[in-house]
Amino acid sequence: MAYSQTRSLRRRRTEASKPIYQSPLKPHSEPQIDNDDDDYRYTVCEECGSGDAADKLLLCDKCDRGFHLFCLRPIIVSVPKGRWFCPSCSSQKKKLKRFPLIQTKIVDFFRIQRSTERTQKLNHDIQKKRKRSSSLVMSKKKRKLLPFNPTEDPLRRMEQMASLATALTTTGTEFSNELTYMPSMAPRSANQAILEHGGMQVLSKEDTETLNLCKSMMAGGEWPPLMVVFDPKEGFTVEADRFIKDLTIITEYVGDVDFLKKRENYEGDSMMTLISATDPSRSLVICPDKHGNIARFVNGINNHTPDGKKKQNVKCVRFDVKGECRVLLIANRDIRKGERLYYDYNGYLNEYPTQHFI
Repeated sequence: MAYSQTRSLRRRRTEASKPIYQSPLKPHSEPQIDNDDDDYRYTVCEECGSGDAADKLLLCDKCDRGFHLFCLRPIIVSVPKGRWFCPSCSSQKKKLKRFPLIQTKIVDFFRIQRSTERTQKLNHDIQKKRKRSSSLVMSKKKRKLLPFNPTEDPLRRMEQMASLATALTTTGTEFSNELTYMPSMAPRSANQAILEHGGMQVLSKEDTETLNLCKSMMAGGEWPPLMVVFDPKEGFTVEADRFIKDLTIITEYVGDVDFLKKRENYEGDSMMTLISATDPSRSLVICPDKHGNIARFVNGINNHTPDGKKKQNVKCVRFDVKGECRVLLIANRDIRKGERLYYDYNGYLNEYPTQHFI
């Protein structure tokens, strides 16, 4: 997960500016503007009582009380755009609006197509290959990725999809299950796995077929067994809705592809490294705030604590797929039903501030 340093929050709490006022003792005097540093230098966090980490203090636009980004629940990773109100002043305490459990609406939202014979044949072919390669000799070779196993109950699958639709609509994100290349951002031609510093592992032919099968199943409405739930401390998060076996493809991390250099001041909390190029000007990131899928709701571990590291059950891996880089979330152990999904935002990097994660 790529990370751009949170901008200074000392009096720059949001984009809203401090209003101009007149002294009540001099009604006809010239308007004066508050001295920001003088007025707010003694601000402390209402949650922890500390004034430390002033660059992480967020001020309410109504009551002017301060809150550390990492003391809020759910945690806020970066400064919200526009005006921000603390939990006490917020008028947005209304109940979460859930996406309707109506088949036609869900089909339209995810642009689901009928399952084709090609998908069924692809699944059959992969299963045949796996049976042929199940000998003792083959088992000692590289372990193969597995396709997700959809829930058999169609109603339960609808509930799973509706939970994701709720999270996407609440966050203002349009569903996409592929990397998107917008006109004002990086073109698809910029996504060249060969640019990766130190090289990138190539996804094998068999694993590529497995990835394509997962994509085909989702396009036909056969969904990964995942449920998006809202937690008051963690925000939207993802739970396994049935047993998931080690090395199962959970999903692909998708969103808008852009150059890292253009996202240095990006305020989103889900920016993912796509290519870390030898030439920094050609490095790419994935930004899922406008277009994305369930990947953006899988939470990160606190990799500063042993307990945090124990929670990890998903790994994030970048692959060279036919010359382009693709980012996959893969189960790194067996995941039981009801278990929440977590992965390490940093991977081999140590740039993302996870020390305040739950």
